[in-house]
Amino acid sequence: MRISPLADELAGLFAKAGHRLYLVGGSVRDALLGRLSADLDFTTDARPEQILKIVRGWADGVWEAGIAFGTVGVTKRGSTLEITTFRADVYDRVSRNPEVTFGASIEGDLKRRDFTVNAMAIDLSTKQFVDPHDGMDALRRKVLDTPATPEESFADDPLRMLRAARFAAQLGFEPAPRVVTAMTEMAGEIQRITAERVQAELSKLLLGRFPRRGLELMVDTGLAEHVLPEVPGMRLAIDEHHQHKDVYQHSLTVLEQAIALERRDDPDAEPDLVLRLAALLHDIGKPATRRFEPGGGVSFHHHEVVGAKMARKRLRALKYPKQVIEDVGQLVFLHLRFHGYGKGEWTDSAVRRYVTDAGELLPRLHKLVRADCTTRNKRKAAALQRTYDELEERIARIQAEEDLAKVRPDLDGNEIMKILGLPPGPMVGKAWKHLKELRLDRGPLDHDEAVAELRRWAAENGL
Repeated sequence: MRISPLADELAGLFAKAGHRLYLVGGSVRDALLGRLSADLDFTTDARPEQILKIVRGWADGVWEAGIAFGTVGVTKRGSTLEITTFRADVYDRVSRNPEVTFGASIEGDLKRRDFTVNAMAIDLSTKQFVDPHDGMDALRRKVLDTPATPEESFADDPLRMLRAARFAAQLGFEPAPRVVTAMTEMAGEIQRITAERVQAELSKLLLGRFPRRGLELMVDTGLAEHVLPEVPGMRLAIDEHHQHKDVYQHSLTVLEQAIALERRDDPDAEPDLVLRLAALLHDIGKPATRRFEPGGGVSFHHHEVVGAKMARKRLRALKYPKQVIEDVGQLVFLHLRFHGYGKGEWTDSAVRRYVTDAGELLPRLHKLVRADCTTRNKRKAAALQRTYDELEERIARIQAEEDLAKVRPDLDGNEIMKILGLPPGPMVGKAWKHLKELRLDRGPLDHDEAVAELRRWAAENGL
């Protein structure tokens, strides 16, 4: 292992003060996986007030927000370090909030951690590896198991069940059979956890390398029924294009294909939470809109409208930021529009509206629509992709000619008021909107033509 020089430096300060310092938990796991970050976690026998005394004067910055839980935060040369006193907490098993109790040993501290792969430590003064729960073996086998029994662990903190799904998504690890059993039996306990904490874990899961595995684990254990019930709800519907598979499996495939498009366009790009949420939720309106047609067909009319409302409602319940909610809802609403493009029959006006309605979401909408073109018929799939290529080429051409990102009426509000002799008010807004609709339909108008259209509209409205 390569341990950060900062860790050795900090350990020296603790040793000088008569205390032990351990690199612990996720930092040890990540170091063993070759992915150690600049954010390091430590534990120590020193009490919080002693930690503060040791780090002051050495650290670039110190914060005490977590000191009631025994944690002191430190910044040093661009790294973030969290140092926590040994813990031996007792849980009330009603909430997830423990009665914070400081422990006496590293072994006791490790036993209270969520998974054995996170229950390893390194004594930085002796470089001794501390692994009382065979975390190294679990890491080698890529298995998630708990130091105590999973029932005890999840009763103490039900969020650990969702963390199991999150680690499956981030690390590609499989939960031990006894962990899956406990998750299935105790899934309802997740309702003890606040929406904000659930949302944080769900987001980390979706941003992982293998989100499909994490979502499948949530659905298979019943955890999703309490967190994101619309996703298992899609298992009841049959996709209108592919009646050999359900909408749930289709949506997971779309998610994977959207992620592949993220990486194709920019291999170094950060994972896109909005795109991934939209890909997962784009068809959640199908169960509510499913209709069996004469002759054996299935329809899902307006599922994009219903789905957008459902997506917004669920994301609000999970306390997502307002902008995330609106962006995901709009992508779900727009994802089906391309299928009206046919073989290129859209007018330039329709293309302008597609671009204008998507706004800044257009690059994400391109990825979502392409990811949604799933079919085992290779000829049909290739045709869909070619058609979307053609649409993107048309968009690029019209954008180059008209600067669609800045579509505005050919007359502004001041000109409208001057020409019609109107004071500021609702009628000016209505006139502006009318001219914008004309701009979208017909492209740029010259000034005299725009004035003539404004006067025609005014006459029709009794002005």
